[in-house]
Amino acid sequence: MTADIDSERPNSERSNSERSNSERPDSERPDTGATGGFEVFRDDRGIPHLRAGSALGLARAQGRNAALDRAWQLETERHRVLGTTAAYLGAEAVDWDRFARRARLADTARRCFDRLAPETAAWVGAYVDGVNEGLAEGAALTPEFAAAGLAPGRWEPWTPLGVWLSTHILFAGFPTKLWREEVVRRLGDDRATLFATDGPGTSGSNGWLLTGARTTTGAPVVAGDPHRFIEDPGVYQQIRLACPEFDVVGLAVPGVPGIAHFGHAGGVAWAITNAMADYQDLYREQVRRTADGGAEALGPDGWYRVHVHTETVEVAGGEPETVEIVETDRGPVIIGDVPADPDTDAAPDAPVISLRYPPRVTGDLGFDVLPALLRARTVADLDTALDGWVEPVNVVLAADTTGATLHRVAGHVPVRPYENRLRVVPAHDPAYAWREGGEPLPRTEVDTATGTAVMANERGLAAPLGIEFAPPHRADRIRELLGTAPGAAANSATGERKVTGPPWAAADMAVVHTDTHLASSRRLLSLLAWAPDLGPDAECLRDRLLRWDRHMDADSTDATLYARLRADVVHRLAGHPALRPVTGDADPWRSTAYPPLFRPWLAAVPRIGYALESLLTVGLLPYEDRLAMVAASAEAVAATHAEGLGPSAWGEVHRVSPWQALPDATPEEAWPGLAGDHDCVLSTSSVPGITDLFARGPAARYVWDLARREDSLWVVPFGASGVPGSAHHRDQTELWASGRLAPVVTDWNLLHRTERVTERVTEHRTEHRFEESTTMTAATTPGPDASTVPALRPAVHEQKVEGFGVVRLVPVVPADDAGLLHAWVTEERARFWGMADHTREQVQEIYEFVDSLPTHHAYLALRDGVPAALFQTYQPDADPVGEHYDVQPGDLGIHLLIAPAEGPVKGYTDALLTAFIGYVFSDPAHLRVVVEPDARNEKALARMVRVGFELGPEIEKPEKTARLAFLPRAALGLV
Repeated sequence: MTADIDSERPNSERSNSERSNSERPDSERPDTGATGGFEVFRDDRGIPHLRAGSALGLARAQGRNAALDRAWQLETERHRVLGTTAAYLGAEAVDWDRFARRARLADTARRCFDRLAPETAAWVGAYVDGVNEGLAEGAALTPEFAAAGLAPGRWEPWTPLGVWLSTHILFAGFPTKLWREEVVRRLGDDRATLFATDGPGTSGSNGWLLTGARTTTGAPVVAGDPHRFIEDPGVYQQIRLACPEFDVVGLAVPGVPGIAHFGHAGGVAWAITNAMADYQDLYREQVRRTADGGAEALGPDGWYRVHVHTETVEVAGGEPETVEIVETDRGPVIIGDVPADPDTDAAPDAPVISLRYPPRVTGDLGFDVLPALLRARTVADLDTALDGWVEPVNVVLAADTTGATLHRVAGHVPVRPYENRLRVVPAHDPAYAWREGGEPLPRTEVDTATGTAVMANERGLAAPLGIEFAPPHRADRIRELLGTAPGAAANSATGERKVTGPPWAAADMAVVHTDTHLASSRRLLSLLAWAPDLGPDAECLRDRLLRWDRHMDADSTDATLYARLRADVVHRLAGHPALRPVTGDADPWRSTAYPPLFRPWLAAVPRIGYALESLLTVGLLPYEDRLAMVAASAEAVAATHAEGLGPSAWGEVHRVSPWQALPDATPEEAWPGLAGDHDCVLSTSSVPGITDLFARGPAARYVWDLARREDSLWVVPFGASGVPGSAHHRDQTELWASGRLAPVVTDWNLLHRTERVTERVTEHRTEHRFEESTTMTAATTPGPDASTVPALRPAVHEQKVEGFGVVRLVPVVPADDAGLLHAWVTEERARFWGMADHTREQVQEIYEFVDSLPTHHAYLALRDGVPAALFQTYQPDADPVGEHYDVQPGDLGIHLLIAPAEGPVKGYTDALLTAFIGYVFSDPAHLRVVVEPDARNEKALARMVRVGFELGPEIEKPEKTARLAFLPRAALGLV
């Protein structure tokens, strides 16, 4: 698999007959065919569910949907592939553009597209057709385009492959080899892996599997959360893709067709984590300029001519920059320059380094796997498909409805010497060349004794393939939590949290997702326990932290105190003579030999922060020095605390700091604060010694239930839409921040069709007709009038209900909400409402009449921004009900209709009632609530009694026999 694509040098020519798909005119490219029509449905959170008559029609639908929901994100990714982001983002984006050009990402994507199977090329092409179809419309909805002065461009058939490549090119952290080079040069060969840990540039994840023996349903559950840089819009898109061949829900990467990493196909579900494998190499090149302005490089057989050309990077607000692109037999040069003068050798302190990465070598990015994953029905199908996976190299967990499971590594790791993984190696030495084929990929069976499998980037299954792995703490903690049954209780004497209860259900997985135990704190706290000669304030600090339960909870001030102590120790370590060769003025971060893009991997303080546990354990520093250092830090932190600068709660300082291509005006304090820390299962990674803010964390959470797919759960950090102002732009943030998950809705009858596209094939062309559905338009289509979107309307009342969410009451707008209300009142479950046979127009007329009355009001109740109920109030003396009882001053009547919940939610209606009653009694003039449910509605009557209502007499109304019930203000202890 590692044979070079093209036996010629990188600048070789091919005949016309060998032209690839991307080089041919449109008429000669793989035919995507008449892809057929499709429908777009959305749930109440705006998550798209796409249905088409063919896989190609579905791919086009997915591309169009991505363009409408994520236009700015898609165009940002396209420009990142091309290395043209500086043209509209300015000088700060030049470093990436130079790297993208020099690494030849776009050219590699073209090569890989050229070698796709024809059916895969057609599938990707259909997706691109959809993107180009919807991009102008999506851009018109998105204010960033106008702010950046950017017009949407055109996607090429190979662009999705470029998006995948640019998203993952730094995933394996090859710049860490530059750091090791500097460590070896300054501290010695034996210190190469001194700072080995999950460093600042890599990505990780949690994942776990429970067999049917460990679940309440008897079927497996797969769950986890990918840890990546948090981006706004998010890097993952919740989506459903359905056609006659397959029906899959999962997390897609915007700009890439299909569902690659996390999916549930009904019969089989899968998930991945970063295997932490090393599969990219850096080669130290010897290059020289030729008399004609070209370049040569030294190879195993002597000097040879290399590919050279120049490109121009346009810079908004600045002068354009010229970039020389050089590619040797090993790969494209990404660091250093060829000397300008043929008689001048490269400076010894200015290395020239090339990057060798599998897709550039083989022309295979593994995209033929993506449609095969969608068609998988069993673990065996999935396993076969994954044999063609290339990158990133992942650990995979999967299970199917028969109970079969899978735990394996998937990807391509080239065969080469161990030294290649560790450091930059000489290009001219044949000993470091790649061999044919790939390394064997480990696999194992799921442990039948425990009924569990765990993957958390630790040195486990993939150990033979890498150098640095995550510490074992997350994996160990997940195994500990899963080792017993769910449910948390605290020992009142010790504060230790134990796990108790019945077998695991899908809904229990949040207990694991949100665990905040920080096992890596043990070493620092052990040294603190023995720190000598502490003053009184430092002793108090020590006693306090030794009593701490070591959970990085959002409301914990002890967690913040620990973080302060840790940061101070990190800085003292950085100043210790043993590390001075790589810190301070000698910090590799300051070196001009490497492009600024790689500085996060070269900065010493973050390296020390992430490796603190091992640096406080190994023999780098004498034990007495470590004790003295921790003691000094304790004194310093205690002194700050004694001066009245006590720690804030951890969640107040540990806030998410998402990456945005064009940062908006969102102030830092507006982003949510979370629990967790780098080595917690809830891995929200701040940078110890640098900042308490975190940029890496759970980019999504998922729970795949193999018993009932509709019991599966998911959440993303922000929302389904990437359009600011949309009701679904950030409507999942509160769920995500609080550790809750949203149900995966799979019943088409519970979804709302928002678009239908039909196709008519004529003799000369295929015509597409787009139809916008009225259903849920107000909730899913942003527009200039915020009143059309319930979540954007001013609320008459807002109340947080613990364990449930934030409930907001907003006025009904009949013209905009009629479709939603009609769907609710015509359900069988709403028969007591008396509108089962009403048309949408009749429902709108009724609420327009209600809206015209000064004594009657109708509200939508929103739970975390999503419509959850219809709530109406009225003055009984202005309503027919007032004719049936003695109306008292201060009486206020209410009606309520609870919308279908997205799955079973305990206490759902009671929680909403809490907010409704809170609203009514927020006005001191309201002394009593009056309700009159249908006398046959026993569930409603029982609920009223449970809340505290007193039942009154039955009354006869034209449409029903009702039962009066009353809730006095005094019954709730209100004055």
